[in-house]
Amino acid sequence: MTSSTYAQRRKFIIKLGKSLHKFGTPAYRLEAHLTNVASILDMDGSFIITPTSMTFVLWEKGDHDSQEYNHVVRVNPGDIDLGSLARTDELVHELASGQRSLVEASARLDEIANKPNPYSHLQTLIAFGVSGGAFAMLMGTSWNDAFWSLLLSFVVYGFVYWASFSKRVTNMLEPLVAIVSAFLVTGIMHIDPSINASLVVLSSIIVFIPGLALTLGLRELAARDLLSGTARIMDAVMLLFKLYFGAVLGMALGQACWGEVDFVLPQKLPSWTAWIAVLMLSSSLVVMFKTRLKDGFWGILSGFIAYSMSLLATAYFDIAIATFFGAFCVGVYANVYARVLKSPAIIVSLQGLVILVPGSKVYIGLNSVVSGENMLGTEQIGTQAFLIFMSLVAGLIFSNVAVQPRRTL
Repeated sequence: MTSSTYAQRRKFIIKLGKSLHKFGTPAYRLEAHLTNVASILDMDGSFIITPTSMTFVLWEKGDHDSQEYNHVVRVNPGDIDLGSLARTDELVHELASGQRSLVEASARLDEIANKPNPYSHLQTLIAFGVSGGAFAMLMGTSWNDAFWSLLLSFVVYGFVYWASFSKRVTNMLEPLVAIVSAFLVTGIMHIDPSINASLVVLSSIIVFIPGLALTLGLRELAARDLLSGTARIMDAVMLLFKLYFGAVLGMALGQACWGEVDFVLPQKLPSWTAWIAVLMLSSSLVVMFKTRLKDGFWGILSGFIAYSMSLLATAYFDIAIATFFGAFCVGVYANVYARVLKSPAIIVSLQGLVILVPGSKVYIGLNSVVSGENMLGTEQIGTQAFLIFMSLVAGLIFSNVAVQPRRTL
């Protein structure tokens, strides 16, 4: 290999790592994938990935005496973009099989990284609204809660859209949407006193609740990626604190402005509506995760597998152990999907995990500790949330033993 070819190879690996990080790839998967790609390009490498930094050490394969190339870069935490992740995985396969040259692969990687959101602002707005309403339905509350959660989620997306143009709004987005949602809910209660105010606020900001981030952080810790796992968990905890503070402040401002209203107990939703909620929530995730349409069906199916398997297991075990079986089945399904369709398992596993992750329970547990009130009337919800997190991680680990993954993404 000439020095210029060596330079092209290492530049491609670095560009690939930055792109996959931008698309929200977990650290333990990204490090394994970069090691695999380096081997394909006749190189050896060592990689340290965290949510905010990346370290690359590269050298010629088998030549430990050659000069190492070191590259350290500061990055922003990535946002989940499953469509770009799938396209990048296909690109690496084409490079490995000789269908693309390194120069063509590098140019294609630039195209993928700069590709605009495949879904319009209107579609994303609808997805935000549907996710809020669907979550309220999954909580088994009332039609009133689901309706107002949907409308407030539309308002929340308005601030998300505003943040895409304003750096100042971006920096305060999470507490801001919580404040606005809580403030509006206290006013809505004068129109409809039968809503569970705290739950409606939670449902309207559910897309910001870092349940998935907490799960991925624990999964990284289980994989002994300690630096990234710790950083991701601490970032998720701080985000949760910002959201909760915003909700408390919004409620206080709203009550000072609108006054308080006596709660009127509504009629609960029938149990069968949960299946509609799973369909709605899984479909909205296709848009919010920017999943390709051809992968969308498999992602929605993952949501149904997660919910149905955990629901079936609750007939024999408590909810924490039932979540283990749900996560196990999602992991097995994702690994089979990756083998058969030759696509990253994470494309379908994330959508199934969202149905299972207890991020909302952590928020509710925080509310119970601070205010002494439990918005769902469930005891020991903090302990329950912790056990569910552990069950999720254990289920994913055991699923990799049952069906060994053959792809690094």
